[in-house]
Amino acid sequence: MLRTIRAFWHDQRGIALILVSVMLPAIIGFSLLAIDASRVNNLHNDLQKGTDALALAAAAELNGRSDAWTRAENALTNLVSNSTRFSDGGTVPLIAGAGTASVDPTYPACRSKGRISWCFLATIPANDSDPVTSANYAASATVTRFIQVQAQPETFTAFFPISIVSSGSAANTSYNLSTASVAGFTSGVCNYTPVFMCNPYEMVNGTNTAGGVTLEQAVTDPAVHRRLIELRMVGNNAAYGPGNFGFLAPPDGVGNGAQALAETIATSRPLGCYSAQGVSTKTGQNTGPVQDAFNVRFGINANGNAFNSPQYGPASNVRKGASTNGNGNGNQCPNYNQLTFNGTGNMGLPRDATTPYMGGRMGDGDWNLSGYWSTNFASASYPSSWNTTKPTRYQVYKYEMANSLVGTASAGGEVGTPPSSCQPPVTSVDRRLLYGAILNCSALQAAGNDLNGNSTNLPVEAFASFFMTEPVPGASDGGSVFVELVDITGRGGQGTLDNFLRDEAQLYR
Repeated sequence: MLRTIRAFWHDQRGIALILVSVMLPAIIGFSLLAIDASRVNNLHNDLQKGTDALALAAAAELNGRSDAWTRAENALTNLVSNSTRFSDGGTVPLIAGAGTASVDPTYPACRSKGRISWCFLATIPANDSDPVTSANYAASATVTRFIQVQAQPETFTAFFPISIVSSGSAANTSYNLSTASVAGFTSGVCNYTPVFMCNPYEMVNGTNTAGGVTLEQAVTDPAVHRRLIELRMVGNNAAYGPGNFGFLAPPDGVGNGAQALAETIATSRPLGCYSAQGVSTKTGQNTGPVQDAFNVRFGINANGNAFNSPQYGPASNVRKGASTNGNGNGNQCPNYNQLTFNGTGNMGLPRDATTPYMGGRMGDGDWNLSGYWSTNFASASYPSSWNTTKPTRYQVYKYEMANSLVGTASAGGEVGTPPSSCQPPVTSVDRRLLYGAILNCSALQAAGNDLNGNSTNLPVEAFASFFMTEPVPGASDGGSVFVELVDITGRGGQGTLDNFLRDEAQLYR
């Protein structure tokens, strides 16, 4: 009997079955745990990708315009839909859905609709580990730079008998899972002239001095589009208002003097990049080098030949209604003081007949096309449609170049071809276009910004292109810059500035 018991004790046959039986609960438990972990990971990825995509879609609309919140909500509703799986609800679409968003009565920047909620933010914490709080919420659409999108919690019930995500009893294996994403929009331009213009169409104390026209209407309505605008510098530390202009800080490495500023204005290859979220102004005067920097575009020599490189060449069409006086030679690149304007037989692009807007500095759009054409191109005809809808001066300027009329002499002998002694004309860009940032100067000054000094982080309403219709006179003659608004970036723009744009919506957390 003892021998039988001893043999049975040392017999190892079938021990694997015993070990498996003992370990089977653990094996099943670890299998369920792996399945649950995979389901949690997949659900979290679906939610995170969904809020990431929604945040990016909404952030692309946060360009500082007054309707940015409305457009961001439209993007959340219409642009993105992401399905989540493995929750108790099965396949659930993560969308804002139709209908009106619910606005948080305490924090109007926060809303919810469908299966998401969001908050518009003016700032985000410096450290990613710090939570977004009400101190970061935006007061209005114009100061909004970020958006936080959060998915409504989705319920997940685990197979494993103990919660793997949250603490709790073994019987409580259902829990909620949510994600949040923060995205922002950065917009700017590169290769742009360091100039800013005070928005001619800004509302000041409830009044629009441009006849109630918005900036977007100004580039789409032909009658408004051809209005001539007189841009003026501000002197004696006076306040900036619609129609004034000033200078932006040149890019790093250019220098801080008046000549450095002038070179960045005069060049046909500007290097500066400027962000719509904030530009910095720079003091400067529209005399000396700065006046010359504008006028090199018209084939006018800078005093002292300060701009004697090909990058400072004139436009291909410099017709300006001027002839050289006794101090110059018509075959030489003249200085401004060697020119006589509006002489017999020569006519530059005329100003508007009347200037009823912006305190007498914005015209009515009615300019003497027939007189200009008969003076300069008596034997040529222009499109008959111009008799019905008068063109902009910029359209006429481009028509002259497209139809080989630049070399045609006016009754007084002026041609649009730059003198051969000037720098060769620049053909890579349109030199008669001036590029700049449009600022709501009155609102910025009311907020405490000093535009006469070196102010920083000033938000940009839009970037724009302006057509210079005539050279800039000296300070004794007013020093004004006469322009037509050609195009703007953003909503209402015609797309001609897209090559300058550097727009990017990006995730921050």
